Amino acid sequence: MRRKFLLTSIAVLVGFLILLSSQPVFAAGKSDFVMATVVKSVAFNWFMRMEEGVKQFGKDYGVTAFMQGPSVADSAEQVSIIEQLIAQGVDAIVNVPYGVQENELAQKEAMEQGIIVVTHEAASTKYAHYDLEAFDNKSYGEEMMRQLAARMGYEGEYVQFVGSLTNASHNEWQDAARAYQESHFPLMKCIGKFESKEDIEAAYTTTKDLLKSHPNLKGILGSAAGDVVGAGQAVEEAGLSDEIAVVGTSIVSYAGELLATGAVDLAMCWDPATAGYAANVVAYKLLKGETIEEGMDLGVPGYTNIHIVENEHGVPVIYGQGWILIDADNMDEYQF
Repeated sequence: MRRKFLLTSIAVLVGFLILLSSQPVFAAGKSDFVMATVVKSVAFNWFMRMEEGVKQFGKDYGVTAFMQGPSVADSAEQVSIIEQLIAQGVDAIVNVPYGVQENELAQKEAMEQGIIVVTHEAASTKYAHYDLEAFDNKSYGEEMMRQLAARMGYEGEYVQFVGSLTNASHNEWQDAARAYQESHFPLMKCIGKFESKEDIEAAYTTTKDLLKSHPNLKGILGSAAGDVVGAGQAVEEAGLSDEIAVVGTSIVSYAGELLATGAVDLAMCWDPATAGYAANVVAYKLLKGETIEEGMDLGVPGYTNIHIVENEHGVPVIYGQGWILIDADNMDEYQF
C-alpha cells in the first residue's frame, strides 16, 4: 500500500512539473512581483521625480516596485546594479541606460535569466522585451529646432549638447534637429555637438569656452536636464541672455530660476513620473502574460493611445503622445 501511494505521489508530482514547464514564459500569475527600475543616477531631480511614479505604480498594482541607480551617471556602476538585481532574482527590470550600448549585455543576461526587461530612452537597444518612449525622438528633435530657430530669428551659429555621445535618445534628438535645420533654416549653422557627461558644471565650462571661441554664437540646444542650466548660467554670467537663445530638455526644479530671468528661454520635457509608471505597467502586463497592442491605453496620461514600431534589432518601441513646453509664463504649472 505504501509503495502504491509513493508511486502515485511521484506520478502526481511529475505531472505537476510537466504542467508548469508547459506554461507561457511570462504567465507567472504572481501577486508579489518584485520590479526594479534602474536609472542613470539617483542624484538627479529628474529621476527623483521618476521615483515618485515608480512608487505610485507599486502602490496601485500591489507589487514591490523600487528604484536604484549610481550616485553619479556611470555606465559601469549601472551595469553592476543590474547584475546584482539579476542575482537577487527580481521579476522585472526597467532600465534607463546612461549608455545604451554599455548596458546591453547586462540586459541580455537578465532576459536569459527569465527577467522581463523594459527600457526607456533607449529606442535603439538590441536587448529588451520593449522600449518605451514618451514620444517619437525624431519629432521631438525637430520641435526643439523649431523652438530654437524662432528665438534666433532663423539665422546664426548654434551648438548642441548631449549627455553622452553614446546616449541614443540624446543623439537622435540632436541629429534630427540638425537635419531639420539644414533642410528648413539654411541661414543657421551648427558649429558642433558637445558632451556634457550629464554634469551641469561641464556644460557651464564648455559654454564659457564656446562664448570665447565663437563670439557670434546665437543659440544653444541641450539634451540632458542640466545642459541648459549650465549653458544658461554661463550665458547669464556673460550678460548675453538677450543675445543667445537657450532651449532644451529640462524641468522647473533645475531650470526654474534661469527661466524666470530669461537666461534659459524654453525647457522641453515629459513627466518622468508618468514615464516610470508607464514602463512598469508594460513590464507588469508582460509578467501577467498579457499582449501589448497598437493603440492600447496603458492607463497613464500621455500613454493612452500607444504606437508601436520595431527598431532595426527587432525590439518593439512604444511611443506615447507628446511633450511639455515650459517657459517663464507657464512654469508654475510644472513644479517638479
